[in-house]
Amino acid sequence: MNCLKLTHVAAALLLLSPIAAQAQNSAAAPASSASAAVASDYLIGPGDELQVFVWKNPDLSVTLPVRPDGKISTPLVADIQAQGKTPTALAADLRTALGKYVQDPVVTVLVRTVATATGSAASIRVIGAAATPKSVPYRAGMTVLDVMIDVGGLNTYAAGNDAQIIRTQNGVSRGIPVHLADLMKSGDLKANVQLMPGDVVRIPERWF
Repeated sequence: MNCLKLTHVAAALLLLSPIAAQAQNSAAAPASSASAAVASDYLIGPGDELQVFVWKNPDLSVTLPVRPDGKISTPLVADIQAQGKTPTALAADLRTALGKYVQDPVVTVLVRTVATATGSAASIRVIGAAATPKSVPYRAGMTVLDVMIDVGGLNTYAAGNDAQIIRTQNGVSRGIPVHLADLMKSGDLKANVQLMPGDVVRIPERWF
């Protein structure tokens, strides 16, 4: 009799095991995809929505977007630069600023949403001698190689090693040289620059 009961219990456990495993996987999936939403080295851009959490200080904890000028304003801290920083770096800057008013503040910054592709600040524009010049929606961790694959690479007349990434920060534009020919034709990953929302990749043509 006891053997029969043990057999039934064992059979029931075997039937329930796949269901339990499936439930466990389903429960783990949202956490996994949430943690992978932005990379740890993600650079904050205009239009991103940030959650600033100050431990034991709910009045200082806010959720807010990054303004078009790349800055945010939180309680007690006005106009701090957010664009171009990782969440960890921004948290450190906020911790320093809040330290004037709060003793040993513990600050965490999370990127709740990345700016959508409907705004130009959230797109990478490729102009000049690409196979298909166009705007590419920005995503976390995007590099110039990702963008070049999306636009089909360089066209026949491209002077790829004379290309530049035009980046505008605080109203000031600067050119960052990038050797696209070495990257695309020779696989030189040293030329694979990480991009920021709003960057423009300009590819000139060769002079014959």
